[in-house]
Amino acid sequence: MGNRRGKSGLQKAKMLETARKLFWEKGYNATSMREIAISYGCRPANLYNFFSDKEEILFEVLREEMEQIIHPIEHLEEDDHTNPIEQLRFIIESHLKVTLSYRRSSGLLFDVALDSLSPDKRRIIIDFRDTYDRIIRKVIYRGMETGYFPKVDVRLAGFMIASMITRTRIWFHPKKGVSVTELADFISQFALYGLRGQRPAVFK
Repeated sequence: MGNRRGKSGLQKAKMLETARKLFWEKGYNATSMREIAISYGCRPANLYNFFSDKEEILFEVLREEMEQIIHPIEHLEEDDHTNPIEQLRFIIESHLKVTLSYRRSSGLLFDVALDSLSPDKRRIIIDFRDTYDRIIRKVIYRGMETGYFPKVDVRLAGFMIASMITRTRIWFHPKKGVSVTELADFISQFALYGLRGQRPAVFK
């Protein structure tokens, strides 16, 4: 029983990865269940053993990524003991690793896919996004309250930091000479110096 469940979970994960790639390359509306099945290497009927329709596949693609972003950082929402600078650095690196792990297949799918979801499913994904926004704002606000950051518009600061991370999908490649860790360091410094009103360091 356990082996069958494990195999079934692996099949589902591979199907989602296949769909994620096609959604980005062709667009969600232009991708059919038949194309997903052919690309994966099965009959279309096999997809329906795992998903009720294409919308459910899209929902699972988005939900999976949002869960991977939120889960590592959710403890920070109530963490009043760790240095806010360390908290912000952790959020940036954690988010960046998830974002770049999907860079080849997901692109900016999240930006264009929400309108394709039913209201109930869209609300779930937006709730994930709202949770992320709430956590990063609390960290920034905590930094302001403890004197690490000056007074800033917490909402705009959170949006700008998240946007810097998300947009790395467009251009990042390890062959450009910057590792994920180095990029996380740079974005962290850029954000922190911006919050402090100082100039950031640049790559040499």
